[in-house]
Amino acid sequence: MARKPNLIVILVDDLRFDETSASGHPYMKTPNIDRIAREGAMFENAFHTTPLCSPNRASILTGQYASRHGIIDNVGRDIASHRLDNYHVALKALGYETAHIGKWHMGNDASPRPGYDHWVSFKGQGQLSNPILWEDGGEHQVEGYMTDLLNSRAVEFVKKKRKAPFALFFAHKAVHPDLHQNASGGIDASSIGGYTLPERHKDLYKGMTYPKRPNMLPLEEVAKDKPALKMLFEARAEPVSRDILAAMDGGTQEEIRKRAAMMASVDEGVGQLLEALEATKQLDNTCIVFLGDNGFFFGEHGLTVERRFAYEEGIRTVFYVRYPKRIEAGTKFDQMILAIDIAPTMIELAGGKPGDTVQGKSLVPLMKGRTVKWRQSFLCEYWSEGAWPWIVGMGYKAVRTERYKYIHWTHHQGMAEMYDLEKDPYEMRNLAAEPGVAKEREAVKKELRKLTAEALGL
Repeated sequence: MARKPNLIVILVDDLRFDETSASGHPYMKTPNIDRIAREGAMFENAFHTTPLCSPNRASILTGQYASRHGIIDNVGRDIASHRLDNYHVALKALGYETAHIGKWHMGNDASPRPGYDHWVSFKGQGQLSNPILWEDGGEHQVEGYMTDLLNSRAVEFVKKKRKAPFALFFAHKAVHPDLHQNASGGIDASSIGGYTLPERHKDLYKGMTYPKRPNMLPLEEVAKDKPALKMLFEARAEPVSRDILAAMDGGTQEEIRKRAAMMASVDEGVGQLLEALEATKQLDNTCIVFLGDNGFFFGEHGLTVERRFAYEEGIRTVFYVRYPKRIEAGTKFDQMILAIDIAPTMIELAGGKPGDTVQGKSLVPLMKGRTVKWRQSFLCEYWSEGAWPWIVGMGYKAVRTERYKYIHWTHHQGMAEMYDLEKDPYEMRNLAAEPGVAKEREAVKKELRKLTAEALGL
């Protein structure tokens, strides 16, 4: 009987679609992450269905849209996150030893969730230096840099001698900055630690410049075509909002540089994992998936310190898979795949069958090179929340097809947006009121209604 594969998911917090060298970053070097892409596959049209930490993590683990699993924002949903239909529960039933190492961020409770034999995590966002980790049955403060500490624990787990196959969910805090709650429980400029680097990387990429993209426009120009963002920009002009943005180096070259430098530690850890798997003769029997948990804006559409919006920079993700038993080295896929496809893929690779509540599609047929009918559209959804003062009342439902995107802002009339991604890949011309695309607009609106109902199970 063939050995079941080991399964590893490496998740990086806030990682943009172009924040690896393999995906086109102009100066960042990520040789170990690039190895996963080079020796496996690059899924070049990979997306998130809710571009926000907690909802999307729940979507990855359940294979469900946020409409179904109910984790719709970043507030403390501790009880709900203990009841998620997590794919690791299915893997345990299929004979796997399972581990979660790193950020959980569905509620502030750091204690172990169902489905895991081994658990290392921390409350909420955690902290980059000298963090408090839950491991070995309780919380302990540990000296060191968070990324390095998580790397060492992941390597230790995969090197263990075992008879059963393993599944590791390895979730970095990087490249997210430090955010600490203030005395009243909120976040303000004084409670933001910002991007923290280990000493060895503090000057990495110093003086480097990320080139301006065509849709990095002045706020007044963006607001003319995007009425919903006009409202957001007015809220960001308030003093409290300005202070928060400044504390995070929002929209500056220094922010981009620091994020790139933070990825150096992540890449080192990927190299250590690959080395450990090779040393224990497990590498080619291990399926490794690498992605981010949502996108991020460097100033596109005037947005900084943001990831929540349905523009391409917010919903696209790096998505690499190495598994030589199923994927030929150097393969590139152009099908639209989603983060919710991970759960059914892992279950099928483990020899199981995804349950009826799973809404993602297994990637296994694509890995095998089969010609299969694939999705032509997907739903992207976001609910209004109060984490930052400027995003209150900014909920939306959006549909992306292979050519068009339509964004329906759920709280406001007359603010819809539609883009022809073939002619306008940077989403600069809003067609929502253009008479020349009336037929196409009605088609995508109809598709949005259908997908919204399906996400709810109607």
